[in-house]
Amino acid sequence: MQDINDTREREAAETKIKKRLAQIGNTIMVMSGKGGVGKSTVSANLSVGLAKLGYRVGLIDGDIHGPNIPKVLGIEDHDLLGDDEGNILPVEMLDGKLKVVSVGYLIQSQDTPVIWRGPVKHSLIGQFVGDVKWGEIDFLVVDLPPGTGDEPLSVAQIIKSGEGVKNPSGLVVTTPQDVALLDARKTVEFAGILELDFLGIIENMSGFVCPHCGERIDLFKVGGGSKAAAEMGVPFLGAVPLDPQVVIDTDAGKPFMLEDQAREVQQAFGEIVNNIVKAFRV
Repeated sequence: MQDINDTREREAAETKIKKRLAQIGNTIMVMSGKGGVGKSTVSANLSVGLAKLGYRVGLIDGDIHGPNIPKVLGIEDHDLLGDDEGNILPVEMLDGKLKVVSVGYLIQSQDTPVIWRGPVKHSLIGQFVGDVKWGEIDFLVVDLPPGTGDEPLSVAQIIKSGEGVKNPSGLVVTTPQDVALLDARKTVEFAGILELDFLGIIENMSGFVCPHCGERIDLFKVGGGSKAAAEMGVPFLGAVPLDPQVVIDTDAGKPFMLEDQAREVQQAFGEIVNNIVKAFRV
């Protein structure tokens, strides 16, 4: 009897996931080979940039062990609520253009570690797709943990389970150092194994412009991302300069793409957002 109930629950969950997937236009999996390259900052600002262009965007914080998206977006004091039909209501911003879910809303405090094995993480990601009331959205951005583990496998498997759903796309965030690029190349290969539509590589922290004298300083080298993309035969989406104000704004929950100032980092990232939109031809 228990086996029958388990089967029914699994089939019901799969049906809900397929129903949600039918409302999702494009899925972008944001990956990195190692931590500390600014992947969550890229995911948050990419989502904001797309929403500001008028697209309807969903953002899943898939970094279950380090859910930083609520902090980066300045919406960490919110809660995930439910409706009478058992749906999870995502946290909204930008007049509902951007909808966000994160495991950060489900743990007791920011200091509470999440100690889960693979099957539990797969189940949660399935709930974030199937149980969340996304509505019709143009883009679903998934911020994934660094490396090639359970979470990207789960996302790819879940998205591919939909009927007539567009294949998920992946992009890799790296910094210009050789060690970061080595891991980034592995992640590009991993995306190929998952049979993702690969959008390209973003080089973050690419050069530093002194706010006092205006001189450019290559703190972490420059050009490694574009070189790796050329060698691997994949697109290079653009380079984002290192800006001390980004660190300050991110800690304060103010993603730089929310601002209207014409800083170099915003111009560079705006070009990346446009390159991604062009890749989808939307």
